[in-house]
Amino acid sequence: MGMVSSWRELEVYQGCFSLQQDIFLATKAWPRDEAYSLTDQIRRSSRSVGACVAEAWAKRRLSRTLPFQAY
Repeated sequence: MGMVSSWRELEVYQGCFSLQQDIFLATKAWPRDEAYSLTDQIRRSSRSVGACVAEAWAKRRLSRTLPFQAY
């Protein structure tokens, strides 16, 4: 894969984003009475996976840039 300059280039993030889009489309067809409970929870959790990948990328990058400082 070579050097990656952004978290958006990571294969794992791209997979998470694709899965997030699939989950959103699948939950669109769910009953309307689930809109603020199960549907919302599943959509938020699918977004959090990509956010965690991006956060880990930033922490790892920061630790390489500032190796002697705790964050």
